[in-house]
Amino acid sequence: MEPRRLGRSNLTVSALGFGCWAIGGPWTISGPRTMNGNAAGWGIVDDNESERAIRSALERGIDFFDTAANYGAGHSERVLGRALAGKRDQVVIATKFGFIVNEETKTVVSDEDAVLRNLRQDCENSLRRLNTDHIDLYQLHVGAYPAAKAGFVRDLLEELVQEEKIRYYGWSTDIPESARAFAEGEHCVSIQHDLNVVQDAPEMLRLCEEFGLASINRTPLGRGFLTGKYNANSKFPENDNRSRQWFQEQSHTLLAGLEAVREILASDGRTLAQGALAWIWARSKNTIPIPGIRTIAQVEDNAGALAFGPLDAKQMQCIEEFLGRQTENT
Repeated sequence: MEPRRLGRSNLTVSALGFGCWAIGGPWTISGPRTMNGNAAGWGIVDDNESERAIRSALERGIDFFDTAANYGAGHSERVLGRALAGKRDQVVIATKFGFIVNEETKTVVSDEDAVLRNLRQDCENSLRRLNTDHIDLYQLHVGAYPAAKAGFVRDLLEELVQEEKIRYYGWSTDIPESARAFAEGEHCVSIQHDLNVVQDAPEMLRLCEEFGLASINRTPLGRGFLTGKYNANSKFPENDNRSRQWFQEQSHTLLAGLEAVREILASDGRTLAQGALAWIWARSKNTIPIPGIRTIAQVEDNAGALAFGPLDAKQMQCIEEFLGRQTENT
């Protein structure tokens, strides 16, 4: 597949990104909207394998890497920075801010009032961990941050652009009204949101198209449940965020949807993961899926989707019909 433009920026990136949440290892999050000490990582990881996977992705044409200060309480940024040493000019790096991060205790705290106060220092911390002098895409990570306050954050991000600390910015949120508040910023180029073949986001996609923003897609493989690797009886360790009750309930929806469209996703020789990515590319020209990758085997499977490209119009229509959405998205 051809590279895709990163929204209205002057950057182009591979149509597939590398999501770096999982390579952060275990960490916990606390705050008013979450139970204290909730597991927020994906279990134990092998840093050496993570670095090999990152370099393997780059060799296969993946040049867009998305991380966050949260992931592993800074650990993901450090691993990514090491893996890309000497290759900074070959990649586009996105990271996120907005939480209080303690690298020593591997804990993250949600404090809405601290977002604006800590923004400059958060940026400096990410620059240090990533071992870079600029961040290509800096994203607000607090999805429920009040839209009424978002303008102040946006204005400070514009200052960081002028200071060449960052090149562009965006917001990781699933709330279209919030995304609209950021979209008016001159250097806002993207919104990161949930999107996969079972869980569509038509309103957010319309907004991205209206403003010429990149739609950066988290959960493109439904946290692994759209790859065929897991079933309703799958169990996860306590330090894996998928062990939490909310996701156990969500997984049933993902598995039911997968069964409805399995044959279409796996058509033309694709794996299920490749078919799920192909659906996202066909859904909108603005989409850039960022599946979580932490092994070379996952890199090979996901990167292999690039050779197939998007699903065709007939396949897309069949999926909408099988999932009962043909009216909603037309």
